[in-house]
This record gives sequence, C-alpha cells and structure tokens, in this order.
Amino acid sequence: MAGMADLAIAAYPDHPIRIVIPNAPGGGTDAFGRIIGQKLSEAWHQSVIVENKPGAQGGIGTAFGAKATPDGYTLTVALVSTMAVNPYVYKDIGYDPLKDFVAVAVGVNQPYLMVTYPEAPYNTLKELAAFAKSKANGATYSSTSSQTELIGVLFESLIQAKMLYVPYKNASTAVVELARGDIDVMVASLPSAIPLLNAGKLKSLAVTGDKRAEALPNVPSASEAGYPEFNAGGWYGIIAPAGTPDEIIKKLNKQINLILDMPDVQRSLVAAGFEVIHGTPEDFTAMIQRENQRWKTVVELNTKPK
Repeated sequence: MAGMADLAIAAYPDHPIRIVIPNAPGGGTDAFGRIIGQKLSEAWHQSVIVENKPGAQGGIGTAFGAKATPDGYTLTVALVSTMAVNPYVYKDIGYDPLKDFVAVAVGVNQPYLMVTYPEAPYNTLKELAAFAKSKANGATYSSTSSQTELIGVLFESLIQAKMLYVPYKNASTAVVELARGDIDVMVASLPSAIPLLNAGKLKSLAVTGDKRAEALPNVPSASEAGYPEFNAGGWYGIIAPAGTPDEIIKKLNKQINLILDMPDVQRSLVAAGFEVIHGTPEDFTAMIQRENQRWKTVVELNTKPK
C-alpha cells in the first residue's frame, strides 16, 4: 500500500483538481482563485475546476474543503475572515482553521479602504474621527463581512468614539446607500471600490496599513493619516485538507509561487488592488496563526459570539 501511495504522489496531478472558492462569483476571492486555477491547468496540462460555494460568511465552502479527501485534488481559497475571524465571531463554523487544513501558499494581500460619499464634510481619518465624536450616536459605518465589521470596530477603539455599525449582505446595496449619504463611511475592498472611485461616486479617506496601495497612489495610508495601528489587510491564499502529503504541498507551493511571478498575473492582481506576496507553506502557517491571535483579541475586547 505504501508503494501505491508513493506512485500516486509521484504522478500528481493525474486527474482534475478542484479549487473551492467560499464566496460568490465576481469578487476578489473569485478572481484570485480563477487566476491560480487557470495557470495551474496550463502549467500541468490538467483540468482545474473552480467551484464557488458561498454562504455563511465563507463558512460553507471552507467547511466543504476541510472535509475533502486529503490527496491534493481539492484545494480551497483561504481568506482572513474564514481562517482568522469567523472562528471567534460565530459559535459553530463547521471546521477548525488551525487543525483541519494545511497551508499551501499565500498569494496576495490588500489593504482595505475607508470610503465615504462625495459630499461628506470630512476628507481625512482625523476629520472623520472629529465628526464621529460630534454626533450623539456616533458616525455610521457599513461593511459586508465579519472582518470588515471588525476593522470598523478597530477604528472605533482607536479614535475612542462611538460608531454605529450597519450590516449589509452585499456590497452593491451598501455602496448605493453610501453614495447617497445614507451611511457615513464604509470599510470596502479595493476591487469593489476602485471603479466607483474612478466614476466619482465615492470619496476615499485612507487605506488601512502603513503604506499606500499601488493601485491608489494618491490615497494616504492610515499610518500617514495619523493612525499607525489602523493596519488590517485582506490576504488570500490556497489551503488543503489536513493530512495532504508534504510532497504534494511542496509541489503546489512551488508552482503557485512561479505563477505569482508571471508578469501577466502580476499586472492583473496589482490592477485589482492586490500586493503579490510569496512564501513557503511554513510562512503561510505562521501567518494564519498570527492573524488568529490578532483577531481573537479584537473580538474578545469588542464583540460577543453570535
């Protein structure tokens, strides 16, 4: 039996690979997963099936990936909310991000963007903080995920002012109501915000983090804006079920890093607001563990399990 297992590893991949995306089509995770899938297929001359399984803030698709056979033929796109936020926000997500998966490769990172409506009476984070303090119930902020909700909570704690959270199920509705001034500010992803910024329908205040986004060179970082601790990124990577052979993980990691070095891939990802990052499986494992501890602390200080 051991000999057969060795042969299967050596022949990998000899049949189609599936990449599970735990979000709906059209978003950043979908774009990332499809780029990786297409390039893996081209490199290995093997079909790669990309399958969207949205729902439960990414929990449905991620739980599905956790239960797959650990043979390297079912991979899952990992993101901050599914791997480091949801475990501390929801009581039962159906998987353990630290035990049920093995990290394969991290691929991209992006800051988030604080955006508001064009006529808003504030143009910087400090002006927004002053505005929030001037309102009896604080400024209102919206988001569409557990992580972006907590980014708002983090900002609220940094400015020491009350803010009222308004949840939305989808970004399209949230942006429409923000653009007409129904909401004061939104924590948005760069891919969803950049087209609306370019169209003049939104106004940017700052990107979260300590440096500017290459896709938005004129928008200051939170550190420049006076809030160096307002640092929160949204990374995506590839994970596999726990128990997947190390040799397969190493082969996948090597090929995904080669994909991320391709000029056309870099152009596509940077244009969407991403920073391309590389690393070993061990690097990604350590990153997931750090992010778990970080967001666990934020949740414990500011929220209760739902």
